[in-house]
Amino acid sequence: MMEAVRPFDEVMDEVAKEGGESLSLCYQCGLCSGTCPWGTVRDFNLRKMLRMVQLGLVEESDDIWLCSTCKACVDRCPRGVELIDVIGSMRRMLVGGGMIPQMQRSAVSNMVQEGNPWGNPAEERMDWAEGLDVKIYERDMDWLLFVGCAPSYDPRNQKVAKALVEVLNKAGVSFGVLGAEERCCGDSARRIGDEQAFGTMVERNVAKFEEMGVERVVAISPHTFHTLKNDYGEFGSELEIVHHTQLLAELVDEGKLVPGRLEKKVTYHDPCYLGRHNGVYEEPRKVLESIPGLELVEMERSRESSLCCGGGGGRFWTETVAEERFSNLRLEEALGTGAEILVTCCPFCLLNFEDSSKGIARDDSTYILDVAEVLVKSL
Repeated sequence: MMEAVRPFDEVMDEVAKEGGESLSLCYQCGLCSGTCPWGTVRDFNLRKMLRMVQLGLVEESDDIWLCSTCKACVDRCPRGVELIDVIGSMRRMLVGGGMIPQMQRSAVSNMVQEGNPWGNPAEERMDWAEGLDVKIYERDMDWLLFVGCAPSYDPRNQKVAKALVEVLNKAGVSFGVLGAEERCCGDSARRIGDEQAFGTMVERNVAKFEEMGVERVVAISPHTFHTLKNDYGEFGSELEIVHHTQLLAELVDEGKLVPGRLEKKVTYHDPCYLGRHNGVYEEPRKVLESIPGLELVEMERSRESSLCCGGGGGRFWTETVAEERFSNLRLEEALGTGAEILVTCCPFCLLNFEDSSKGIARDDSTYILDVAEVLVKSL
């Protein structure tokens, strides 16, 4: 039974306390609804959902858990409504009341208790590096490589971690990892709205960084990159954070990596948390364009207009029916360019595209690759 409409001021005060104060700027123009990718795969009205929240009917909308925090709506809002913050505030209100989808609840619980969303043992975190020249971080090293959960435990993304290590070693980069001491950065917990869990993970990680004397971090995942760079500062962290494609672009510029010829036609997908959230568009392309013989073709929606894969905002830990997967649409766009390889640089994007590609017959089993994997093929 639908609860009674609450006074507007009372609701807005509660939303504001959770960080969604910009909702008061919304004048219901509906541009966000026309921008949101969910509108292309199902009946979805973001404007209506926001109005329900303004009326105090937060609990009545399961759509609050749909948002992948891709930021497309934020960038187009004429009133400057920070819709991700607004939706985050709603989620925090629901999580605080114990209302959180079960699959996301399990993932967050595993992050806190086991250090990764799958709940795998910490002692298996370095299995991906068996046989590789990977050292544990020491104070005199230039970089801490924060591997992240997916590249540590997921078989497909482990290949990305291996490729990156090979490239960094070829370039003579001084780096190390935390090994079994590394824990989840907490990105998904924050996007889901569990601030208590997120704070627990941040405090543990910040303490470990200080203990190890870490000053500079290179992250494989854009979500880790964003979280360490933008969220950890709230907890006193002042580290220099770069994404692995930024470091690779720098190494190419400095002549420490000299790619050989690779005759391939590729297209590049901009991950939301690298592109729209942090403005990193050029470095991944610079790496690809440095490879002789490689032809980079752009999809119709690229850079600021890139279509979300659907994995952000904690969505990766929920089940999405096939006909509602953004990654299916994005893969079709990539195929439409005639490219032989779809390149990205995000673990969630990579896995979502791999999953979408299972129903597509293709000759090249390496059709979907990370930037580091393409680069290592040319060295």
